[in-house]
Amino acid sequence: MTEETPPIVELAEWFQTPPGEYVLAWERAQFDAMVADVFGYYAWQVGLAEINFLQANRMPFKGWVGSQMPTPEQAAHWQGCVVARPDALPFESQSLDLLVLPHAFECTDAPHEVLREAERVLVPEGRLVISGFNPWSLWGARNRMPAMEQWLPHPPSAQVSLPRLKDWLKLLSFNVGPGRFGCYTPACRTEKWLQRWHFMENYGRRWWPLGGAVYVVSAVKRVAGMRLIGPAWKKSRRKRARAASVAVNRQAGPGKP
Repeated sequence: MTEETPPIVELAEWFQTPPGEYVLAWERAQFDAMVADVFGYYAWQVGLAEINFLQANRMPFKGWVGSQMPTPEQAAHWQGCVVARPDALPFESQSLDLLVLPHAFECTDAPHEVLREAERVLVPEGRLVISGFNPWSLWGARNRMPAMEQWLPHPPSAQVSLPRLKDWLKLLSFNVGPGRFGCYTPACRTEKWLQRWHFMENYGRRWWPLGGAVYVVSAVKRVAGMRLIGPAWKKSRRKRARAASVAVNRQAGPGKP
């Protein structure tokens, strides 16, 4: 992470504003739904130590990794904390079952390296869950207006659209889910106006499904040539069945009663 890249703590502070709380509530629901049924042993979250996007997951170990060590209160929510960049994770290859990247691309100037590192550390069939701001939303459009005050915590150049992200993931042999968009209200700074425009959620999902301010997408790491093998007892049972069939056929052959 370079000095010019906005630190992730700015995003954490933005999540405490009315529009940030609005986005965070939606993202929590999406992360909970996507990680709840992911099984394994090791799950890690990159960044935002004070917001646990793994709380719905049931793996025995859930850790956090980021550029700065969290406070003792924040660290108490994790089984382990590691200081590292998202494009240089200190984990062995094929060692993680689940990795979540909430807004990680907006906090790095090397998104391709972040994805390659995620692919490296995930086990085959491991899952990756990513969230980000949608540059083609009403919020993204307002953020690009030069005469307007900065609306989102990160500049438009740091935002990666979902179609582009899907292309990158497919090049790394991930099986990518459809993705989910949310938060269709106009850019409002107060809870009062966010509530008044809340009816836009239903209209947006129906008439402009790709125009949500934020998105969350899930992807599964695929390995070419890998084949799932069933339990050994199933094989032995099939072999015994074939052997019994051969024995019966032989007994019923020519010259036998």
